[in-house]
Amino acid sequence: MKTCVSSYSFNRVLQSGEFDQLTLMKKVKEMGFDAIEFTDLAPPSGVSVEDFAKQIREESEKLSLPVANYTIGGEFLNCESLDTEVERLQKCVDIAVILGAKGMRHDAAGGYRGSERSYKSFEQALGILVEGCRRVTDYAAEKGIVTMVENHGFFCQDSLRVENLVTGVASENFGVLVDMGNFLCVDEAPEVACGLLAPFAKHVHCKDFHVKSGNEPNPGQGFFTSRAGNYLRGAIVGHGNVAVTQCLAVLKKEGYNSYVSIEFEGMEENIYAMEIGLDNLKKYIESI
Repeated sequence: MKTCVSSYSFNRVLQSGEFDQLTLMKKVKEMGFDAIEFTDLAPPSGVSVEDFAKQIREESEKLSLPVANYTIGGEFLNCESLDTEVERLQKCVDIAVILGAKGMRHDAAGGYRGSERSYKSFEQALGILVEGCRRVTDYAAEKGIVTMVENHGFFCQDSLRVENLVTGVASENFGVLVDMGNFLCVDEAPEVACGLLAPFAKHVHCKDFHVKSGNEPNPGQGFFTSRAGNYLRGAIVGHGNVAVTQCLAVLKKEGYNSYVSIEFEGMEENIYAMEIGLDNLKKYIESI
C-alpha cells in the first residue's frame, strides 16, 4: 500500500490563503506522501477549471507526485434531472483525465436527507442510483477512468447499501472509495464494514474519529452526531477510536494494494496533524 493525502485535509490552510491547491502539492511532496487526492478544484479567479487542471498535471509530473484520485460531489435523487446530473459528472470525468488521475469518486446521494427525501427507503431509490452510476462509469471507462462511490452522506453510507449499489451497477469499472471512519456516522464497526466492502475497493480513505456515547452529555464544539445520536469528532490518524490497523489488514487480505489517503476532519492545525498522521499510517502499513 502507498500513502496519499486528500486536499480536503488541508482546508484550514487553504482557506487562510497560506497555500492554494497548486502550491500545496510541493508541501505534500516534502512531507513524504506518495500521492495527492483532490477534492474538487478551486482555480484562481480568471482561470478555468480545465486550465487549472492542466497546471496541476504539470506540477504533478514535475514533482513526481501522482494525482491518485479526483473526488467530487454528486446527487442523483435531489437534482434538476438525472440526465443533467449525469452530464455534469461526465464533464468531471474529463477533468480527471486532464489531471492524470486514474479514478474519480462521486456521490450518489450525497446530501439526500431530511425534508429533501421523497424516497423514504434506500430500496425505493436504488434503481435510480444504479442507473446514474452506470451511465457515468460507462462514459468513464471509455476515457480510462475508474469511478466509485464513497460510503458517505448518511443515506448511502451503510456497507450493505453500498454493496447493493455496486453489485447493482455490475461493472468492473465501478467500485467503492472505502472510508474507514465514515462507517461510524451510521454506527457501524469500521473493521466489519471494511471487510464487507474490501472486494469492491478502488481507493481508501484513512480517517479517524473520537467517539462518545450519545447517552452522555453533548461534549460541545467540534462534535457532530451519528445517525443513532452518538458524538463524533475528527481525529489525527491513530488518536481516535477507529481500528485503523485492523481495517488496513482486512483490506490487504482481500487484495487491496493501492493508495491509502488520509482524510482529516479534526480541530488540530493541518500540517501538524498530517505529519503525525502520516508517521502513524506508515507504521500501520508496515505492520500488516
